[in-house]
Amino acid sequence: MYHLLTGLYEHLTRKDEYSVVIIGLDNTLKQTMLEKIKTLYNPIPGMPADKIGPTVGQNIGKISLPSTTLHFFDLGGQRDIRQIWEKYYDECHAVVFVVDAGDQGRLSECWEVFDTVLTSPRLLNLPLLLLANKQDTPTSLSPAEVRESFDAWHRARSESDLNDSLNLDPDANPDGENVSGDNIGGNTARPMRLSDVDGAKAERMASLDVLGVSALTGDGVKDAVTWLYARVRNARRM
Repeated sequence: MYHLLTGLYEHLTRKDEYSVVIIGLDNTLKQTMLEKIKTLYNPIPGMPADKIGPTVGQNIGKISLPSTTLHFFDLGGQRDIRQIWEKYYDECHAVVFVVDAGDQGRLSECWEVFDTVLTSPRLLNLPLLLLANKQDTPTSLSPAEVRESFDAWHRARSESDLNDSLNLDPDANPDGENVSGDNIGGNTARPMRLSDVDGAKAERMASLDVLGVSALTGDGVKDAVTWLYARVRNARRM
């Protein structure tokens, strides 16, 4: 009877566990946000902001929510450390990409890096959240402006890539379809368009959510955790 009751108790109190990777460029206050999450959700507060240094390698933390435990992995954002990110992709259930919304001078670099995350085959079916951090700074871009910045960068990049492809292949048209005489009158399959290649990425971009947070004040952090909690549990049911 004891073992039966013990097993029942463990079953009723067991929590699903999910891993969340936090990435982004250096100096975006990723670890500060992780420590704020720990402070907001755990009995023991996280490290104060003035004691936090740059992330070298990884920082970890976990919080307990109703029927769920979230494990967070904050990964360093320095250029030579970013190569380790992919090692965590296969084991994670969601990805948070943090943007310094107050440092507009690095947005182009940020979008270059974010674009590789957005198109990673390993992450296409995982929840991806873009956080516009440092909303406590008066000069920071709003979440809507951050989204507009990425969309503008992406349009410019796409046009540049298309022009490059046209220069390399004069028989290609702007839709990415080959119009040379090789296909005229033949039974070849429909040529692949650029839109076919970018279809998965376009769908990913259309569903991308951008939330504003302040790792220092904690504003918006609970909204981000609520977003993650809902998405990882919904993804589990699919």
